[in-house]
Amino acid sequence: MAKKLTKEQIRYKNLQSNGFGKNFEKFVAMGCDFYKQEGIADISKVDEPFRVIRLLRNGRFEGQFTKKANPDFEGTIRGGRSICFECKYTSKERILQSVITKKQAEVLDSKYRLGGMVGVCCGIENRYFYVPWEIWSDMESIWGKKSVTASNLRRYEVPFRQGIRFLDNIFRSKY
Repeated sequence: MAKKLTKEQIRYKNLQSNGFGKNFEKFVAMGCDFYKQEGIADISKVDEPFRVIRLLRNGRFEGQFTKKANPDFEGTIRGGRSICFECKYTSKERILQSVITKKQAEVLDSKYRLGGMVGVCCGIENRYFYVPWEIWSDMESIWGKKSVTASNLRRYEVPFRQGIRFLDNIFRSKY
């Protein structure tokens, strides 16, 4: 039987997971910087919408999110096609389809129907993947479950060089 965690242990694990997720997004942003320098894509992190409630001292403030978050990154790839994707990371051995919120799925579906390159850039432990939206959203019929392991996603694995190189499977060039 699993040992029940204390509130402090749960809080620590949540802070740790949040930190891993933020670092993962930074590694993806490093990949975006690389692709921009190479003239392959111009992709930016989308800030979460919020409003300032009260200004505090030393440049600090209290804020509130104003609506549910859209996908994390949007931009344009060489040739003019739009790209939009969400980033998710887990230190566990499988990632759940449900980590994508309903709002994020609606936006990703819409952009996919309009012809955009849409997907989920995910990290599972120390491996990285760019999963096309049509695969992620159909996970249950493809793998018979609503979660995947790194082994399930090996076809979509991408390298870590100058950041997470999520487009390398699409633009196979000399870099």
